[in-house]
Amino acid sequence: MNLGGGPTDALTLLAATVLVFAVASLFWWVMAQGARLAPRASFGLALVNAMLAASLTLHALRGEAPHWLSFWASDVLSIGALAVLRAVVPTLVRGRLAWRSALVLLVPAALLLAQLPYSGDMRNETRVVFGSLGALALMSALDAWRALRQRVSVAMSLLLSGPLFLISVLLVGRLIESLVLPGNNTDILGSGDFNIAWLWSMLAMNLVLNTTMAFLILAKLIRRIQRLTRHDPLTDVLNRRALSEAIDTEHARLQRGKPYALVMIDMDRFKQLNDSLGHAAGDAALQRLVEVLKPCVREVDALGRLGGEEFCVLLPLTDIAGAALVAERMRLNLEESEFLWQGQSWPLTASFGIAEAEPGDISADAVLSRADRAMYRAKAQGRNVVQALDA
Repeated sequence: MNLGGGPTDALTLLAATVLVFAVASLFWWVMAQGARLAPRASFGLALVNAMLAASLTLHALRGEAPHWLSFWASDVLSIGALAVLRAVVPTLVRGRLAWRSALVLLVPAALLLAQLPYSGDMRNETRVVFGSLGALALMSALDAWRALRQRVSVAMSLLLSGPLFLISVLLVGRLIESLVLPGNNTDILGSGDFNIAWLWSMLAMNLVLNTTMAFLILAKLIRRIQRLTRHDPLTDVLNRRALSEAIDTEHARLQRGKPYALVMIDMDRFKQLNDSLGHAAGDAALQRLVEVLKPCVREVDALGRLGGEEFCVLLPLTDIAGAALVAERMRLNLEESEFLWQGQSWPLTASFGIAEAEPGDISADAVLSRADRAMYRAKAQGRNVVQALDA
């Protein structure tokens, strides 16, 4: 098969790819600076596309520009772009930049390329460049797959991370070509059928990749919005609505012999704290309370804020004795915790009411009401105690 076969075809495809990279870079820059849409990830993707556009532009100047610019700088820019992509991809699914693993490949490759003569046989240069690019692309693909797999189905994970896997295959293909066909011209401006087909594939994958990145950012924003609708903005625990839904779900399981218990929590002397130290201190105290309580909560449990200084913990598959142990551990941890506000110490304690769901409870509200009454009984007994109320 011949797709045109001339040097002009490769140069035209290269120019088209540079144009796509440049437009994509501008798009991501606008997203980062203008729309403030996931700015860290958007800025990183703008940098990735700009570096790739610059790398291919310098590559096209080989034979006219100085060797260090059209060869070494071009190659390092392309590897650097994939290193940035490797660092940025995790932010689309879990929020952390992965610079260390990206630099582990970038720095040695740049130093090794600086030692190559960039004249005559260019196969070693090809192997270093495409080996590094393929490894970085594969690392990005695997990282995206692992992170997505925890959030979406296998099919959706494959769909979203697929372009990165395909790009790594295309890059490794150039490395394999230099190994199994050492007589071939491995330069991307070559006129061979393999090279033309490879350039077409890269142009298409460039478009698919940027579209996929845009979809991942959109999916991240949707997840963030969904989280905001279910979590308290101050403490980041479940809000009243989400907690009520979780309790109702657990109450439905009660009819199948699955017990559960509730722990109602009310911070002691919260109004006094607000009046003495200010509302900002009150907010910080609530955040500190949640920070202390969370280690006592299992993954299957649900901690939520009902409003003000009132919180509730749902304990599935737990009886009244188990709930008492959890509540006592929370009470003690909070009592022993330290809360400082602008250099002033303030003791944090809370009153705890616990109740176990009974088969005769018509709805979860009955259980919640008992836990609430138990909590007020704890208040009446002097605060900073755990009180149970039987059905």
